[in-house]
Parts: sequence; structure tokens; C-alpha cells
Amino acid sequence: MNHPRLRKLVTAVNELTLAERITLVKGLVPAIADELSDTEYEKFVDAIRLKGERFHEAQAHPGEGRSERKIKGDRDIEGR
Repeated sequence: MNHPRLRKLVTAVNELTLAERITLVKGLVPAIADELSDTEYEKFVDAIRLKGERFHEAQAHPGEGRSERKIKGDRDIEGR
């Protein structure tokens, strides 16, 4: 994330408790869903799930790098 305004928001939000951060995300979902088609919303949910799975995989296998991961990343899915 290379956008200073968003980085500032993320940094501030990360100072909240876990419960507060979860509540914040839940509060954002309706407005996001309202602006997406059903298909786009499913892709969004899949992308969030993938982000979490890749994070957990990276934590479980530190220092192994992208090439050793089993879970596909954005580059793999998008063909970059």
C-alpha cells in the first residue's frame, strides 16, 4: 500500500483492539456490497479470504518466499 492517506488510516486503525477492528470491517461491508454486483462481491470476499490464508501461510513458513508457497497470490491469479 503506497498511498500515504490510506497508510495513515491503516496505522490508526491498527491501534484499535481486535474487537474494534472487526467491528469496523463489519461496518464497511454493507457499503462495499451495495456498490458491487453479486459476482464482484464474491470476488472481493475471495480476495479477503486469500489475503488471510497467504498471511497465515507466510507466518508458518518464514523466510521461504513466494516461490515456496502453496496458496496462490495476486500475481498468480492475475497472471502477472
